[in-house]
Amino acid sequence: MKRVTVIGAGTMGHGIAHVASLAGYDTILQDAGVSALESGLTRIRSTMEKGVSLGKLELGAMQDALARLRGVSDLAEAVAEADLVVEAVPESMELKSGLLQAIEAQVPDHTILASNTSSLSIDALGSVLAVPERFLGLHFFNPVHIMALVEVVYGPRTSAVVRETGVEFARSLGKEPILVKDSPGFASSRLGVALGLEAMRMLEEGVASAADIDRAMELGYRHPMGPLRLTDLVGLDVRLGIARYLHQELGGEHFRPPSILERLVEEGKLGKKSGQGFYDWEAP
Repeated sequence: MKRVTVIGAGTMGHGIAHVASLAGYDTILQDAGVSALESGLTRIRSTMEKGVSLGKLELGAMQDALARLRGVSDLAEAVAEADLVVEAVPESMELKSGLLQAIEAQVPDHTILASNTSSLSIDALGSVLAVPERFLGLHFFNPVHIMALVEVVYGPRTSAVVRETGVEFARSLGKEPILVKDSPGFASSRLGVALGLEAMRMLEEGVASAADIDRAMELGYRHPMGPLRLTDLVGLDVRLGIARYLHQELGGEHFRPPSILERLVEEGKLGKKSGQGFYDWEAP
């Protein structure tokens, strides 16, 4: 595998392109929105430059990675010679399914297709493809250049070769892959969302402040980040979408979105990306 194309230049997409180019792959970042594409490429350069300034990345490695990376707005051009295409567009079954069909129609026969979905069924997404055997989930975590975990999610029709290739690809990026059978929420989202929603209900009931609830998990259970702060980083709208999907698929009151989450999203308080969520990110 030499050429990797990432579709979607948002938070996850530009992060995946970042680590792929650093790992030595010829990498294309594609987004139909020119401003989004430029922003994604700028953020990659900025993050790498910060790594160099902190002594965590060699200047030569950054220069080589940026030389291997390019942005393309046209989908057909972006995927034409790819060995692996990873879509990282918003969590919508309709959006992702349509995009995967469009990609499949324009890639070589050997190309592996992957989704960075954090909760949607790999089997359902793959059902729209003519060759679902070459499709799998590669669920990265934010921020991609720091977080070590990648969930390699296989559906009932994913071939064994594609599954193993996904594991090896994750390892080549310096990540730690775990192999997960297709199931709503996979392993990480199902557990993480359940914890996060319970933390929101505790906040709603006045059990403790957001900071103290997070501190309880950080100091008492050695979590590197509390569930409410993590929700702010992931995006409250993203967490709400996943919670609704898990509640629909699995049932149970523990997956029902709390009122506080519904209200904050309605008010446009989506976490760090909007400046406010469970925390005020605009405060000094």
